[in-house]
Amino acid sequence: MKLIYVGDPMCSWCYGFGKEMTELMTMHPDLPLEIIVGGVRAGATDILDDSGKQFRLAHWERVEKNSGLPFNREALLARENFVYDTEPVCRAVVAARKAAPDADLLDVFRALQHAFYAEGLDTTNGRVLADIAAAALQRQGHDVSPESLWNVWRSADTVTATKADFVRARALGVRSFPALLLETGDAIVEVSPGYAHAQQLDQLLRAALARREIS
Repeated sequence: MKLIYVGDPMCSWCYGFGKEMTELMTMHPDLPLEIIVGGVRAGATDILDDSGKQFRLAHWERVEKNSGLPFNREALLARENFVYDTEPVCRAVVAARKAAPDADLLDVFRALQHAFYAEGLDTTNGRVLADIAAAALQRQGHDVSPESLWNVWRSADTVTATKADFVRARALGVRSFPALLLETGDAIVEVSPGYAHAQQLDQLLRAALARREIS
């Protein structure tokens, strides 16, 4: 059995959900976690205008109230000619997975989220992404340099693998992020179709596990 978390590092509710997922995994350390990136705005080309910024800030406020995590509003408002394309950051997660298959990918995922939402870094820039992800992997003890990770990030194989994640997310029936699923071996069942606190996730997961035992 394993948990499947489908999300996007530049989805604000996924940012809040990362904290809850970390807590949930401490409650279930023997349950493997697979992360699939969903590409909420993958391939977007439109420039984020003032109305788009205000729309996101409204979501950020709600996530902040629910999660308690920090948001750098000033950095978003100051961005000019910013294209909110989430494919590059999703690809950074896939690159980290390829560079260090046994890494704690949730930790990398959350490092990328923190860089965008709290630090205001440009997580559409491959070099920036490689620096962030490599630093997270190095903290875990993996010998991965920013340069080597950047080369993995920009490879055709990683682009293809990222697109495969997007396709798999849709095949699993996931239409919004975050989503948490449980693969039992016989089936894949929904645990949570959206944001929830860790204690609630634990209750939902235990209920899903109990249903499996009964069946």
